[in-house]
Amino acid sequence: MSAMGTLPASLGPVTELVGRELEAAMLRERLRDPLVRLVTVTGRAGVGKSRLAMEVVREIGGEFGRVEVLDAGAPDTPSALTAVLGPTGPAEPCSPSAQGGETGRFLLLLDGCDHEARAGAAAALEALSGDPRVVVLATAVEPLGVYGELLLPLAPLPVPGPLRGPAGGAAAAADPQELRDVASVELFVRRARAADPAFALTLENAGAVAEICTLLDGLPLAVELAARRLRLLPPHLLPVRLRDRTTVLSGGPANAPERHRSLAALAEWSCRGLDAPARALLARLAVYEPGFGLSAAGLSAEPAVDTLMDRGLLVVVGEEQGELRLAVSEPVRSHAREALAQAGGEDAARDAHAERYRTLVGSAQAGLGGTGQDHLLRELAAEGANVTAALRRLRERGDGEAAAALVLGCRLPWLAQGRLREGLQWCDESDGAGGAGGAVLPEAVRARLADMSGVFALALGDPQEAVRRHRRALALGKGVGDRRQNALVSAHLGAALLEAGDPPGARAVLVTALSALESMGVTGGAAGAAASLAGVLRAEGDRRRAQELLDRAVEALRRTRDGRGLAGALRTEAALALDGDEPARADRALRESLRLYGDVGERTELPGLLEEFSLLLMRTAPAQRPRTVRLLAAADTLRAETGAAVADEWRSAAERARTDLGARLDWTDFAVAWAEGVRMTAAQAVAEALAAPAPARRPTSGPAPEDQSLTPRQVQVALLVSEGMTNRQIAARLDISEWTVVNHVRQVMRRLGCSSRVQVAGAVGRWT
Repeated sequence: MSAMGTLPASLGPVTELVGRELEAAMLRERLRDPLVRLVTVTGRAGVGKSRLAMEVVREIGGEFGRVEVLDAGAPDTPSALTAVLGPTGPAEPCSPSAQGGETGRFLLLLDGCDHEARAGAAAALEALSGDPRVVVLATAVEPLGVYGELLLPLAPLPVPGPLRGPAGGAAAAADPQELRDVASVELFVRRARAADPAFALTLENAGAVAEICTLLDGLPLAVELAARRLRLLPPHLLPVRLRDRTTVLSGGPANAPERHRSLAALAEWSCRGLDAPARALLARLAVYEPGFGLSAAGLSAEPAVDTLMDRGLLVVVGEEQGELRLAVSEPVRSHAREALAQAGGEDAARDAHAERYRTLVGSAQAGLGGTGQDHLLRELAAEGANVTAALRRLRERGDGEAAAALVLGCRLPWLAQGRLREGLQWCDESDGAGGAGGAVLPEAVRARLADMSGVFALALGDPQEAVRRHRRALALGKGVGDRRQNALVSAHLGAALLEAGDPPGARAVLVTALSALESMGVTGGAAGAAASLAGVLRAEGDRRRAQELLDRAVEALRRTRDGRGLAGALRTEAALALDGDEPARADRALRESLRLYGDVGERTELPGLLEEFSLLLMRTAPAQRPRTVRLLAAADTLRAETGAAVADEWRSAAERARTDLGARLDWTDFAVAWAEGVRMTAAQAVAEALAAPAPARRPTSGPAPEDQSLTPRQVQVALLVSEGMTNRQIAARLDISEWTVVNHVRQVMRRLGCSSRVQVAGAVGRWT
């Protein structure tokens, strides 16, 4: 690189870039490419396009013969372009040595090619595209559409992931050390220190800072304005101000463009120039919670969607089962909702939103008990925030029956999602002394709400409360005369009685319920009752009859394709197999149950299943201790998120397992494995469990390591591979190079006839 030439004063003061290392490197590489004529940095307003462009130009400007910076939105830009470029190309062309540049190339930064400036900028750049001396770096909200244009999309900074904690307690689970590595948090902390030198990210304020960055979508300008507010508000109060309206943020530098001084101005500028259909669609979507799907919002045939996405007003926030999840970006969403309220259209928009989600949940009911269950449960989980918003709207407008119907439709989705306390609260509020607005709900609806609340109480680990609620449901249902519903409630009551320690009472209720459901042809309900009754018979020691009933239940659940119900029945099958000392059969049942829970995104039952699988793994594969620790930690953390309690007997078994593992593993290895498990998502925990080696189908004593031609060192490596260690960890443990470990692992796999590390672990497990 040559000596730095004189750069335009319009580049302004040096500013630090946070979290833009990759984008800056890509932009430098493109501008240095001799074949590149035009690079456009695109992204929504406030994302930092101008700052990135100017800092990169500052860094590499000396490599060009001449550098100019123009504001595309300024009134005198056309004449300035003519003066700079001249009639046939760059005025006053520079030789390679004129300003220190290695070539006579001319770098033009054309900033802010938006709205009224867009057409003129595009025309000027089109005219320049054939001149090999000219390199143009433009910034714009959307592509300019000029031939040969290379795009560098600039997204907001990453925000913290979902914070894990008991019953959703985000602040309690926020780790300051981990948050410091998140770019949006790093930017907030730096700007907060500029406003208050005493500011520091601590355990007390980390949760609030993470929520602020998430509410603001990681938009750099918004994060900086929020950090300035710490002069007026402590961190824990700032999210409260921002939850309903991010446009309250203002106080940008006086020398900044008007749109950068407040989020209200930024949002208004972002929407400038939208046509009527796009404005109408934006207003309609502003009432949706982030993460809605195209089909859920009725957007499949909306041409204005592309317009909003091109402008960054509608952004992709994820994907679920091949469908994009969208959100109206902040602060545009807050701005659009304010405009909608001022125009008197917010109530109508929220009513339409509530009706759409009431229809979505209602239409899903037929498939939730069988075919399509996995797809529907995942879709409803992705739309969970919007379903809750619809519920709130129905309650606000006094439509108690509609709200109760929507709550009842959420029984299985909320159970699968682990939203147990929330579900219980909605049941109680929907029933209460009367419906919303004072209207008393029909007894049939109140009976179903009481029954649903009992299911949630049992899932929360309170069987006595579940029994009370189910008995209340039966009392309410007596006058209704709905035999089918009363039989289903009795089946739920039987399951609660079993958990409450009353097998005889459970058997009496379940036998009657099963007979009634079978006579009415309620296949799914009968299968669930049969599985519960099999659990009762197992508790009473009648394994033969329990297995017969369970086989019938499993067959029916497979036929109806009720994956979640089948997974629960398979857990009972695994327990029966272990009673008969058949660990291989138990392993197969638990693995299928894990796969089924993974398919539906299960949260409530998964922790218990992970613990059951962990205890079996301790028995069949002692070499898998680190994996077992990870699974127990994941189970513990996932259960805490649902707020569910666990029976004392089962808690004692899990604690004994942890104590045993802690005694058999090095303390550091145990701590590392536990920390890894705590960080696992539900899907990762399922994958971790399924990756464990399966036990041998028949008891075998595998050949000793020495009979398989392994050296002592290779035996050591094989044992550490079976514990789930990486090559790097093995190298550190044995004090050898990582490359040596790689060679040892290859030899071990070849000599044992294994094609994967999982198979090596299985082979080692048969030695022990």
